[in-house]
Amino acid sequence: MTGTEAGVSAGAGAAADAGRGRPRSAAVDRAIVDAVLRLLERGTGVDALSMEGIAREAGVGKATVYRRWPGKDALLLEVMRALDEPVTELSGKSVRDDLVEILEWLRRRGLARRGSALLRTVMGHFHSHPRLWQVYHDTVVRARHEQLYAVLRRGMECGEIRSDLDVELLGDLFLGPMLARAMLRAGPVGKRGGKDDLPEGLAERIVDGILEGARPRG
Repeated sequence: MTGTEAGVSAGAGAAADAGRGRPRSAAVDRAIVDAVLRLLERGTGVDALSMEGIAREAGVGKATVYRRWPGKDALLLEVMRALDEPVTELSGKSVRDDLVEILEWLRRRGLARRGSALLRTVMGHFHSHPRLWQVYHDTVVRARHEQLYAVLRRGMECGEIRSDLDVELLGDLFLGPMLARAMLRAGPVGKRGGKDDLPEGLAERIVDGILEGARPRG
């Protein structure tokens, strides 16, 4: 296990241990995460952040921070979770509607990232640290992928989608166009790569186009 992976895993273990001992204070957890966000908003670079500085900004002791997160990478993962919307239960009205809901979240996420210097800063740090990005992917992104795969499997079971298709590959076909516009064409809003690349109704167009080819033949 890498140092980053061990640190983040240790952070998860500490959270589990807290449930077996004295309960952690959610207010203190939030104060520490908010302290990181304030420091970043004031222009402190991610690499310049220190656990000591974060503790001072949060008004807590350094030991309080370390009891919750063994290092900065584990704390940054928590910050990313705070900036991210949790995976929510889909409406379940239809396979199509659930797919649109998933892609619409990605569209809004892409717009939010372009409009938020803070989100771009943290995401940039994650992308420049492959091991940290892998842990983030395994603990956060994977949950959204599994949600998508569950919708596709449901579509196959009810006959809306061909059952001979590979679920993960089909998932990539749905996600790919939105991710390409949200990430590869990133630019100022109003110009190429801006809001014009992520218009309202894009999720519906992608879903309807791919579903047309994925429906059972007959």
